[in-house]
Amino acid sequence: MTTMESLIGLVNRIQRACTVLGDYGGADNSTFSSLWETLPSVAVVGGQSSGKSSVLESIVGRDFLPRGSGIVTRRPLVLQLHKLESESQEYAEFLHLPRRKFTDFSLVRQEIQDETDRVTGKTKQISPVPIHLSIYSPNVVNLTLIDLPGLTKVAVEGQPESIVLEIENMVRSYVEKPNCIILAISPANQDIATSDAIKLAREVDPTGERTFGVLTKLDLMDKGTNALEVLEGRSYHLQHPWVGIVNRSQADINKNVDMIVARRKEREYFATSPDYGHLANKMGSEYLAKLLSQHLESVIRARIPSITSLINKSIEELESEMDHLGRPIALDAGAQLYTILELCRAFERIFKEHLDGGRPGGDRIYNVFDNQLPAALRKLPFDRHLSLQNVRKVVSEADGYQPHLIAPEQGYRRLIEGALSYFRGPAEASVDAVNFVLKELVRKSIAETQELKRFPTFQAELAAAANAALERFREEGKKTTLRLVDMESSYLTVDFFRRLPQEVEKSGSPAASNVDRYAEGHFRRIASNVSSYIGLVADTLRNTIPKAVVYCQVRQAKQSLLNHFYTQIGKKEGKQLSQMLDEDPALMERRQQCTKRLELYKAARDEIDSVSWVQ
Repeated sequence: MTTMESLIGLVNRIQRACTVLGDYGGADNSTFSSLWETLPSVAVVGGQSSGKSSVLESIVGRDFLPRGSGIVTRRPLVLQLHKLESESQEYAEFLHLPRRKFTDFSLVRQEIQDETDRVTGKTKQISPVPIHLSIYSPNVVNLTLIDLPGLTKVAVEGQPESIVLEIENMVRSYVEKPNCIILAISPANQDIATSDAIKLAREVDPTGERTFGVLTKLDLMDKGTNALEVLEGRSYHLQHPWVGIVNRSQADINKNVDMIVARRKEREYFATSPDYGHLANKMGSEYLAKLLSQHLESVIRARIPSITSLINKSIEELESEMDHLGRPIALDAGAQLYTILELCRAFERIFKEHLDGGRPGGDRIYNVFDNQLPAALRKLPFDRHLSLQNVRKVVSEADGYQPHLIAPEQGYRRLIEGALSYFRGPAEASVDAVNFVLKELVRKSIAETQELKRFPTFQAELAAAANAALERFREEGKKTTLRLVDMESSYLTVDFFRRLPQEVEKSGSPAASNVDRYAEGHFRRIASNVSSYIGLVADTLRNTIPKAVVYCQVRQAKQSLLNHFYTQIGKKEGKQLSQMLDEDPALMERRQQCTKRLELYKAARDEIDSVSWVQ
């Protein structure tokens, strides 16, 4: 294959890739749009019944387009021709029917009709949604052609009045792009000044640099007339030479005359024509295809650097997205187990960052200790417990039928034990508050672990395992903190009681003391002494409860949150591991799309690199 054929074939494949990629959203959509704008294409433009379909079939060498009166082409047809090596069998493929090869071109015609009807219905309506068809044949040149609905001036029955403008706007949307080469089809038996194709081409390409003029139906001109004024550029000048085409007659079509035979007849017509014989080597559908192919080569050469740059940009974006999506999961149990462990490690890394301050959230645990616990301790109802009435009641009940002699030891004990029981509430609340924060951090860490997004089933199992571990740590934390409170109740500080008799002695003689042991001042003094002791215990618990909570809950969460989960995973078989790694279908589809894109873009880049630029 020549360098030219390689270049144009390459662009054909890139265009087809762009068509596939354009159906999906994603990271490279903007690149896709830019790449499509950069690639050249050839749009076939002409009025209805100007011979557009016949020109396309002559270039392809196959009879494959729907025919009929009025508007036949009702959707754009993006036709990509791929040259095969000699002796290869011809076939066609539709983008909407992947992996189905058509070797019977009458079925291609029928599929075009059916696919058109699928979108437009069996009416004379039009649609801008293109049909994509690729034809592989040893009898074509590498080329991309876009067949557009024929321009018309009047709406026929069954069409809205707006269809004239709709068709023109559709055609204009293709030909006004700077990368579009315009193949303007005009019948030779009509005045060129009335050509719809030339009129539109002049508007979008006033210099004629992108326009190739094609005259059809030369053999149908009135006897004694010819189209030399147009073909030689004197009637309407273009930058590129005009090309005359002789299509098959209706009789030939009815007889199913082979296209190869029709090409031979076309060559014979120009070779033997007294009017066009001197132009014979620059006329005909075969020459037109080669002329377009040569022009495409020069355009492609100029745009290869920008195409390469856009492809490289798209590859980088896709690879970055693939890193987020993750690579496909292996089928063997060992690889799946490894993947699960990697996912767990990724989650644990983020979870620890939250606790240690690398990510927000861990500070909420400090807030429990620094604000919530002290506030809860201050709100404990010690004033009610140590009220004069309650102190008298508790002390009197503790004395029984014998009054206390010096200090009411049993009364003190009961008052202190009753006050210490209030500490159980803040202790449990601290445990629960930290447990809530840890569970929130688990939820956030799972959400922030990109690797987990593709495995919703595993996310749920991981969350359940982590929360179950936190519940175990919570129970242990609750036991430990309550044990701290109970320890304070089980043994009261001896020095505290040793000071009580001394305080009584300072107040006067024992006889005096016996007189006022049930006086109001005596009970107030007891309440004050108990309050002082409770204050000492509160200060102690304010320091020891956080230590117990951190040791039993936070430290354990950092060190062994998933230990039990790891043990359970190690017992699972391959099928169970596969079920855990059941991916989100949307992510699986997205990865397949990205993988396909990467393959297409990398293949295109490799082919560009392999093309020889030697003339």
